Amino acid sequence: MKIPNPQARRRARIEIIPLIDIMFFLLATFIMVSLSMIKNVSVPVSLPSAHSAKSDSSKAPVAITITKDEKIYWNKDETTMDELPARLKALSDSDGDAKVFIHGDKKADFGSVVLVLDAIRQAGIKHTAIRTTTAQK
Repeated sequence: MKIPNPQARRRARIEIIPLIDIMFFLLATFIMVSLSMIKNVSVPVSLPSAHSAKSDSSKAPVAITITKDEKIYWNKDETTMDELPARLKALSDSDGDAKVFIHGDKKADFGSVVLVLDAIRQAGIKHTAIRTTTAQK
C-alpha cells in the first residue's frame, strides 16, 4: 500500500504581491534620485507666483537673476548692467536658438527687470521667459 506524501502535491508558486511592492519601491527610488539630479544654475531668490506658469525642459538656458538689492547675476556669476549687453550678444552669436530665463525677486525693482528684458531683446534673443512659481489655489 502506498502512503500519499502531502509534500508531493505542493507546487511552487510565485507570489505576485511582493513583486509589485518591490517594483513600486524601485520606481519611487528612481524618481527621487532623478529629481535630485536637477541642477540649479541661478542664485536663489523668492520667485513670484503665476497661474499660467509652465515647466520648460530643454537644453541648458542662461539664468539672469535680479535680486531684491538690485544685483544682477549671469547664472551664478555676479555681473553689471554695463557688461550684460556684451554677454548677451556673445550668447546670441554663439547660439542662435539661445534661451534666457529671468529670475526676478518679488521685491526687485520692476525697472531693473525691464532693463534686463530690453537688453535681451536688443541682443536678438527670441526665447525669453520670466521664471515664476506655480500659484496655490
